[in-house]
Formats: sequence, C-alpha cells, structure tokens
Amino acid sequence: MSLAVLLAAVSWQVAVDGPLLGLDTAVRDGVREARGAIGSTLLNHLGVALSDLGGGAVAVPVLLGCAGLAARLARRGGRPRWWVPVPVAAVAAVLVPLLVVPAKIWFARPGPYGAPLAGDQWGWYPSGHTATSSIAYGTAALLLARVLPVVAGRRLGTACALVCLGVGAGLVWSDFHWLLDVVASWCLSGLLLLGLRLLLPRLLPDHPDSAS
Repeated sequence: MSLAVLLAAVSWQVAVDGPLLGLDTAVRDGVREARGAIGSTLLNHLGVALSDLGGGAVAVPVLLGCAGLAARLARRGGRPRWWVPVPVAAVAAVLVPLLVVPAKIWFARPGPYGAPLAGDQWGWYPSGHTATSSIAYGTAALLLARVLPVVAGRRLGTACALVCLGVGAGLVWSDFHWLLDVVASWCLSGLLLLGLRLLLPRLLPDHPDSAS
C-alpha cells in the first residue's frame, strides 16, 4: 500500500511540476558537485556500467535464462506445472514496455540536463532502465527462490536488491535520470513483484495436490 501511495504522490508532483521536484534538482546538483570534486574516471565508468545492467539487452536474457533454469529444477524436483517459470518470465519482460512507455509519453518529462524533448523522445519519467532491471532481476530471483533451498533463495534476493540499487545509483550518478524517475520505477516494480510473490505458490506449487 505504501508503494502505491508513494508512486501516486511522485507521479502527481511530476505531472503538476510540484515542489517535490526540488529534491530532484538538489540531488542532481549535489551529485554533479561530488562527481567534480572526486574526479574519478573509474567511478564514472562504474556508474555507466551499473546503468547498463538495466538495459533490456542484459536484463531480459538473464531473466529468460533464470526462468529456464527454474523450470529445469522444478521438473527435476517433480513439481506440477514445472514449465510455468518460462511464460511468467515472458509476461514480465513484456510488461515493462507496456507500462513504462505510455507513462513516459504521457508525462513527457525532460531529463536532468534540462533540454526540451525532441520529437522522437518519450520522456524520462519513469525510468525504463530501473523498471527493466527491477522487474527482470526480481522476477528471476522469485522464480529461482521457488525451487532453491530457503537460504539460497534469500541470498539471491539480497543480491538482486543490491544490483537494482546499483542500477538506480548508476543512473543518478551518471545524470541519466532524476532521482524521482528511479524511485517511481522502484515503486512500480515493487508492486508487481509483490503480486507475483503472492501468485507464485499457486502458479508453481510444491506438490501435485496443491496444483488445483
């Protein structure tokens, strides 16, 4: 519920150019000052590399590969509907552009550099790379957690969270997105992943008698 409220509040502020956007400006200016003071080329390259982990060319193959592995482990474990991870992953991959692209077009928010949008640009809000990484890696972690030991599943979830945080940090550090673009996509992704977490025990049950 809190994720939905935060997403609605941030979206409202972006739509009306509200005072909360001052936080974006303050963070952008603070990051630029820190980047200039540190002057680390390595750190700047790291920011770009972390951002790239949110691209579909990286995240979607990871998602599909993890789904295939989850299906294989489920079949080996005698799970009913062992094949479910693959279509779940496909739906998750398709949901990202279906949800993010219309929002980008509707909000039409300029990026951190402040230049007006060109005719072929969709806008920066919400962050597509953040949504792609969070939904893809989050779905992959949830699917594998259904077929791995509990401790391994928790560690995988922690690693996934760290990667997604890194993607968001890289986007903000590199001036690719405003902070609120990233926060909104985390909220949207969190809502979808919470729903998937509730559905997965029914979609991919442990025993045949729970598959009905």
